[in-house]
Amino acid sequence: MKFGKEFKKQMVPEWTDAYMDYSGLKRILSELRSLKPNKQPSTPRGGSQQRSKLYKSFSGLNLQSSESGSQEGDLEDQVIAVNTMKREGSRKVYDTKIVLPSEEGGDIEATFFKKLDDELNKTNLFYKDKVEEVMNEAALLNKQMEALIALRIKVENPSFGDSSLIRRLSSEIASMSASDKDRTPERKILDSENRMDVNVSYQIEHTTHGEAEKTSGQKPSPLDILDRVKMNNPLDSPISTIRGLLNDSKEEELSFKKEELKKAEDQLKHAFIEFYRKLRLLKNYSFMNLSAFSKIMKKYEKFTSRRAAGSYMKTVDDSYLGSSDELTGLMEQVEKTFVNHFAKSNRRAGMKILRPKPKREKHRITFLSGFFSGCTVALLVATVLVIKTRNITEIEEGTSYMQNIVPLYSLYLYIVLHMLVYAADIYFWRRCRVNYTFIFGFKQGTELGYREMFLLSSGLSVLALASFLANLHMDMDARRREHNYITELVPLGLVTVIFAITFCPFNIIYRSSRYFLIQCISHCISAPLYKVTLPDFFMGDQLTSQVQAIRSLEYYICYYGWGDFSRKENKCHDRDIYNVFYFIVAVIPYWARFLQCLRRLFEERDAMHGYNGLKYFLTIIAVLIRSAFELRKGIKLKVLALISSAIAALMNTHYDIMVDWGLLQRKSKNFGLRDKLLVSHKSVYFAAMVVNVVLRFAWVQLVLELQVPSLQGKAATIMISCLEILRRGIWNFFRLENEHLNNVGKYRAFKSVPLPFSYCDEDDDDDGSSNSETDKEE
Repeated sequence: MKFGKEFKKQMVPEWTDAYMDYSGLKRILSELRSLKPNKQPSTPRGGSQQRSKLYKSFSGLNLQSSESGSQEGDLEDQVIAVNTMKREGSRKVYDTKIVLPSEEGGDIEATFFKKLDDELNKTNLFYKDKVEEVMNEAALLNKQMEALIALRIKVENPSFGDSSLIRRLSSEIASMSASDKDRTPERKILDSENRMDVNVSYQIEHTTHGEAEKTSGQKPSPLDILDRVKMNNPLDSPISTIRGLLNDSKEEELSFKKEELKKAEDQLKHAFIEFYRKLRLLKNYSFMNLSAFSKIMKKYEKFTSRRAAGSYMKTVDDSYLGSSDELTGLMEQVEKTFVNHFAKSNRRAGMKILRPKPKREKHRITFLSGFFSGCTVALLVATVLVIKTRNITEIEEGTSYMQNIVPLYSLYLYIVLHMLVYAADIYFWRRCRVNYTFIFGFKQGTELGYREMFLLSSGLSVLALASFLANLHMDMDARRREHNYITELVPLGLVTVIFAITFCPFNIIYRSSRYFLIQCISHCISAPLYKVTLPDFFMGDQLTSQVQAIRSLEYYICYYGWGDFSRKENKCHDRDIYNVFYFIVAVIPYWARFLQCLRRLFEERDAMHGYNGLKYFLTIIAVLIRSAFELRKGIKLKVLALISSAIAALMNTHYDIMVDWGLLQRKSKNFGLRDKLLVSHKSVYFAAMVVNVVLRFAWVQLVLELQVPSLQGKAATIMISCLEILRRGIWNFFRLENEHLNNVGKYRAFKSVPLPFSYCDEDDDDDGSSNSETDKEE
């Protein structure tokens, strides 16, 4: 693979603009090369030495420019001179001057080095800012670890007291660390955690000793830190939310219980995993940019036969991007701390968590997807042929059978179609480099790709079609009519199998993804007791497009709960309790989204969430009136349904395009769209807006009941429900595209991880109460 493609592949999507513009520099060199077509470039000297220097710079073996590099530069022709200028904040800026101008293409060469300097200054500044951020976050994690270890001592040894021996040990350790002031700052990160480890072991060994007299002027016991620490209450669960509302505070006193310790350990473990991932991405950012500078200078020497790579790469190696070693030391400290405290000193297990293996594509996934797809087509053709040859839709008995059985199997049609459009979304997200795994918060290596989603959807379609065909064959066969009672249980058996697989506790069929789905749905149902995150309200929006699927589940309960299946009768709408829940189940998804909007309005004080909540409230009114018209008919209900649905559809369409997709911006450089677009063809966006408007008003067929062939009754309901799912699939792509571009604009590549402890004293209040500096907005 060429370096340009590898460079683009290794980029952090949210940091794309912060990387060196390798393609732009290559284009300038191509113009320069075209002016010298007949010159045979000479092989630049020192190529192997430069690669060695780059490797050493990355590995940390040689962080400063060596004297041999300067000697080599003296031997080279001085084509360029790189000047280093200091700006405010002691930041260095590099400016290259051409000492020996070229006879041909001098202006292009000057443009090349001007852009090269701009890219070096940009990457150097970005890298330094990010390193400063992680150093500050490391200091914060250090204080959190001190509190955690002290809490662990207190919980595991509740009868332990402060002794003079412990105080003396603390003083000795403090004096030892004070005598080592010449260490670099990164080597001191999390150093107090090591001191705490010594104190812990010493305390365990001396718990049987008596309490000694206190010595004045000595350091306090490490456990004294607990007097200045409180537990953070992130209000991310129903219990914590209720407590937060009653106490009107996000901080709680320590209770020194094992449950409290376990919660704090889990939160800090997650924080360390995310922090280590941040360090790895920063280190990779440094390495890829250093490689890009080396590659582009080699191309310059190749195209111009002028040796300037040595002197310029010496400047790159001396820059903060090439010479900083804070990350290497910090990564070692994080690995040591994580292994000792969160992996029971098992380095292999700890590093497996910190460095999860990337997901590998498996050939059997592709094979099984193709196999199930072929089976689906075959079963679908067989089903159509059976219905046609037996004239099921024309005889009275067949019509009654279809009215009973179609609502049962339409559930699988909605689910399979939604899974297919989601698989298509994943495919196009990957094509456009939308970082959906970060946006949804998937763990690395557990996310489902479009192949896995297509496999699941095709497998489910095979089960549903096979069940429907078997049920159809047995019900219509006169020789098997004495077993009708059993055949009617086939749909119930299938839905039982689906639910059993979904809630299966064993690690089969993508357990982590199944649990993630269950968690998101439970958060939607329990809104607003859970803190609203992007996966939660994204799932809520998906459920609003699956109203008919939820009603199909209600039909299952009615059809089998009241015994209608034994008589092959569908009298659900004759029961008042069914009609009441017919309204309720249709409103549940919109009500959940409404409550989520209220919680976000309460927490973030953003009026846009109030507007979004109003949109869902009007949709609830429209759904209730439309459901009443569907059951009772009448001119008044028809007019009310048209008015309420039209108002709700207009508000939803406006919010979709203007807010969720971020399109139709007035001052955009792309007329009618937004400044940044991931799809190269602008017509795609205009087509998506038109299709979204048309499908938003597809409900008109249900209210006006237009005389369209094959679109009456249940068929019209199923068709419009399928169109709504397709519209949701289109909405999904552009919604996440807009979210991704917002992350890119703010260089937001990490999740916000709540920390367990906050410090009460004024000096540490800001450090202790904050979470992560990279808050990811939903």
